[in-house]
Amino acid sequence: MTGAPTPLQRIVSRATIWVPYLWLLLLFLAPFAMVAKLSLSEPAIAQPPYIPAFFFSDGLADIWAKLQQFSFANYVFITQDSLYWKAYLSSLQIAVISTFLCLLVGYPLAYGMARVPRNWRPTLLMLVVLPFWTSFLIRVYAWIGILKKEGLLNQFLLWLGVIGEPLTILNTSTAVYVGIVYSYLPFMVLPLYANLERQDPTLLEAANDLGCTRMAAFWKITVPLSFSGIVAGSLLVFIPAVGEFVIPSLLGGSDTLMIGRVLFDEFFQNRDWPVSSAVAVILLLILIVPIMLFQRSEARGREAGR
Repeated sequence: MTGAPTPLQRIVSRATIWVPYLWLLLLFLAPFAMVAKLSLSEPAIAQPPYIPAFFFSDGLADIWAKLQQFSFANYVFITQDSLYWKAYLSSLQIAVISTFLCLLVGYPLAYGMARVPRNWRPTLLMLVVLPFWTSFLIRVYAWIGILKKEGLLNQFLLWLGVIGEPLTILNTSTAVYVGIVYSYLPFMVLPLYANLERQDPTLLEAANDLGCTRMAAFWKITVPLSFSGIVAGSLLVFIPAVGEFVIPSLLGGSDTLMIGRVLFDEFFQNRDWPVSSAVAVILLLILIVPIMLFQRSEARGREAGR
């Protein structure tokens, strides 16, 4: 029989539980509170370029009067200026299409990795992770040399005789899709591979014994069982793609409107920190929606599995 836990063991167990909460508080909730407070301030030609509406150092005295100093004018301004909601819609569109393309490419790749002999799987997994050993910025810069008119892709197509003159791919939305799919494809492959690799192959054998074709068994058994991997991979691609800044800045043109570029311009060119903070808060709220939907679907799946 095991005795009751000692006071030291109880302290250690509670500390272990509170570590992730403390991490979340320090690195997410506290910065978010600062940005939210900044979004309710007024811009000013000063250093820093805003008028603080509330000082935490003043304590909680007369807190109601201080809260009344907050202004939602920045959020109203965002709704009235078409630049911002067009940037949100464009970012969502690019992120959704990029996520679908990653799924279209990543699912067969993950499926093939999960079905090869086990001694080959670590090598294939390493090849998927290998691009992360190189700087993200360098990898995006490399696509400039591939996609420009005198780049490797156009030279290869001209050599094959597929095209008669170089294609204009760089500084277009197509280049942005290529860059996002290339950069975030491993985030789609890894959750799918982890899910597909754990599936019981005897289920497919039973389906074949009952007269089900391989294609029908794939759609009726493999795909539904891999739904959680599809959702997890899609979120890992969709969430960073919505706020992407580097790829549209380097590969996209002037007509490629994404909220990440708008946010950067507001912060560093217009130096309108309150408006840019409001843009960031709204972006975060938009990204919370798919996360909540995913958690709800996971909870329902666990309840159905009981």
